[in-house]
Order: sequence, then structure tokens, then C-alpha cells
Amino acid sequence: MVLIVNTTSDTSITDRIKELAAGRNVETDVVEAASLKISPCIGCNFCWMKTPGECSIKDDYEIILKKVIHADQLWVISDTALGFLDHKGKNIYDRILPIATMYLKFKGDQMRHVLRYKQITDIGIIYRGEPDREYLERWNGRAALNFGSKSLGVFGTDEVKEAVSCMC
Repeated sequence: MVLIVNTTSDTSITDRIKELAAGRNVETDVVEAASLKISPCIGCNFCWMKTPGECSIKDDYEIILKKVIHADQLWVISDTALGFLDHKGKNIYDRILPIATMYLKFKGDQMRHVLRYKQITDIGIIYRGEPDREYLERWNGRAALNFGSKSLGVFGTDEVKEAVSCMC
């Protein structure tokens, strides 16, 4: 299943994705998150130590995290600010942390968190605006690596068809 979290106010993007994905027999679950209350991570580490796998912040993100745990792919649709994802898009990534544990292991020559669940969710970005695309691609690759997954790529809203071709 492909989870699409749209943090922009433009629902026509997700309508187009659903249409293209249906044509490829790809099952999608869309969360229109623009109006949801999704707070930033506060770095309390409760999701690792006090309430393992569960964020201490009780807001609308809880429904998204439960879906991420079961998704094969996560696509975040975000506006951009200062050449990067805006705060709403970045919050989606930051709040994924409960799927990892506080324990670390070497993977090659790098330290990685031990994942809490067997399900691996690959991650892609669809952006609206003017990011530093090269940096965003590197950043998404590193973020995916931290969650034991792979980057599905970074696409502008004018490249939705290309992004959908990466959905399975």
C-alpha cells in the first residue's frame, strides 16, 4: 500500500496521483494533512524510553504514524520554504522517529538505529515550490537510510506522472 500525505492545501495533486495510480492498479491511502494539527518533534525521547513506539505528543499525527507502520511506501507532498521542505513537510519526517528504537548497530561503516518493526517503508517527496533539489534528494536519501528504507526520489508537482511510476 502507498501512503500519500499531502501537507499542501492543493488537493488537485492527490486527485491526479490517485487517478494515475488507479490506472496502474496501485493501492493508495491519502491523508490530506494541510488542516491537521501536526506539531514538531520536541526531542523528548519518550517514543524510545517511556512510551516505546508511541509519540508523547497527542495530536493528529497519530493516525499518520499508524498508517506509516503498515505502508510499503510513504510519499510526502510538501510546499517548500528557504529551498527545503516547509515546516509541515519536515514535521512528517521528524515524527516518524517512533518506528526506530534508541539502540544502535553498525551497518557497514555507519551507525543506524535498530528498527522497531519488520515493515520497511520507502520514502519519496513531491514538492511544490523552488527547493534546492540536489540537496533535497541527498537529504531524502539519508532520511530513508536512517529508517532502513530507500529513497523513491524527489519530484516537483509538474512531475507527478514520474513519481507515480515509482509507486508499487
